[in-house]
Amino acid sequence: MQENKMESIARMNADDNLKNKSIEWFCDTVKYKYSYNFEWQGLPIIQYPQDMIAMQELIWKIKPNLIIETGIAHGGSLIFSASMLALLDMAEAIERGTVIDPKVSQRKVLGIDIDIREHNRKAIEAHPMANRIQMIQGSSIDPKVIEQVSLEARKFLKILVCLDSNHTHEHVLEELNAYAPLTSVGSYCVVFDSIIQDMPDNMFLDREWGVNNNPKTAVWEYLEAHPEFEIDTNIQNKLLITVAPDGYLRRLI
Repeated sequence: MQENKMESIARMNADDNLKNKSIEWFCDTVKYKYSYNFEWQGLPIIQYPQDMIAMQELIWKIKPNLIIETGIAHGGSLIFSASMLALLDMAEAIERGTVIDPKVSQRKVLGIDIDIREHNRKAIEAHPMANRIQMIQGSSIDPKVIEQVSLEARKFLKILVCLDSNHTHEHVLEELNAYAPLTSVGSYCVVFDSIIQDMPDNMFLDREWGVNNNPKTAVWEYLEAHPEFEIDTNIQNKLLITVAPDGYLRRLI
């Protein structure tokens, strides 16, 4: 079955017409704010369903103790990650034949945002998954914030990193320099919205970022000096529609 799946993914990746249609579809849906259509356990997640599926596959496979996320917005992504960690705890409790106690879980999500709006904070803190979430307000590239996150990360063995805040090249590159090294071997640093590089530049007239100034260009520059990471192209090849082409970075060593 696995062999057949990999063969199918390879055939899709060789189909340039199909890949072009995927990009075209993506661009057509952006004008309707497609990613704003979805929630996770009651809070807006602002992600494409395809990437949500990819993330749950990674979390289930890696079984991280800590997930670091830059960019909180309405909090749906934090809740998504926290609920996946809750499922890991539940599965392990079932395997051990013990009762799960969410109050003593050793897994958590650490979210960072320069502006955590009060109504979003209240909604996150009122959610059943809130006990697994820690939030830090401040710029993700502020040295004080980086130090705080790094100190917290020392308490955990398996770490998954997700970068999804400001999308300019320089900002993402600074985030990669700060947080990618916290990624544990075999885990991933996922850089969202690298799709910007593949979209028409006139789609971002009201933004700082655009073609040649975005997360994907930051990834390319970062990887030139960091061979301990590689792009897991199998993920984007099987999704076809993703906000993170060249953004699923697997740590090798």
